[in-house]
Amino acid sequence: MTGTDWAGWQQSWDRQQEWYMPDREERFRVMLDMVEAVVGPKPRVLDLACGTGSITDRLLQRFPEATSTGVDLDPALLAIAEGYFAGDERVTFVTADLKDPAWAARLPHDSYDAVLTATALHWLHSEPLTALYGQVAGLVRDGGVFMNADHMIDRDTPRINAAERAQRHARMDREKAGGVLDWAEWWALAAKDPVLAEPTARRFEIYGEHADGDTPSAGWHADTLLAAGFGEARVVWGSPSDSLVLAVK
Repeated sequence: MTGTDWAGWQQSWDRQQEWYMPDREERFRVMLDMVEAVVGPKPRVLDLACGTGSITDRLLQRFPEATSTGVDLDPALLAIAEGYFAGDERVTFVTADLKDPAWAARLPHDSYDAVLTATALHWLHSEPLTALYGQVAGLVRDGGVFMNADHMIDRDTPRINAAERAQRHARMDREKAGGVLDWAEWWALAAKDPVLAEPTARRFEIYGEHADGDTPSAGWHADTLLAAGFGEARVVWGSPSDSLVLAVK
């Protein structure tokens, strides 16, 4: 893997994701604001479904004394994360399937100050997501936080949803004409890379092309987290399509 531009791959992933979510950095900023507000600037963090480690990257830039455990199943994104953070003793990565009831046993710690995730759990349907929230509640220490920033759709507002979607896709079409890489194009590049080709092939064996879950509303997430054992839960940031739900143990 010597000579691979891991920072370049990390940045390329960020740019591809920003095409879908131009407010991506804003949700990260609010997420870290609330980490600092509730648990302070030296947190032990679990980066749940970490991908390339986007949350961990911003966490450590802002809080140099933080530590992070990143957990994911995607071998290609984990390869980028491990290459990018190589030599940083503050960061540990774990390969685990969040649908496996025993996934948390692979973690290096029994509890965390904060469990953070973004734009990942929409892959899960409501039933496995409910089970996962129960497991997460057991990992967050008393007084700690869980935050999920993701696609959360209120199906009681179909006209608003349709207008937002049309406007968003019009913007994406304009930017695509300017040469922005979409999801499929980014993965096609990864599949041609001499280092990432093999883990990318394994990644598609695991996940297929894409899999969307139920994308329930922010209210559903808050209610499910309360039922899982958190003491408080509500939205702390939102865009027309996405929300950041914070729960305090």
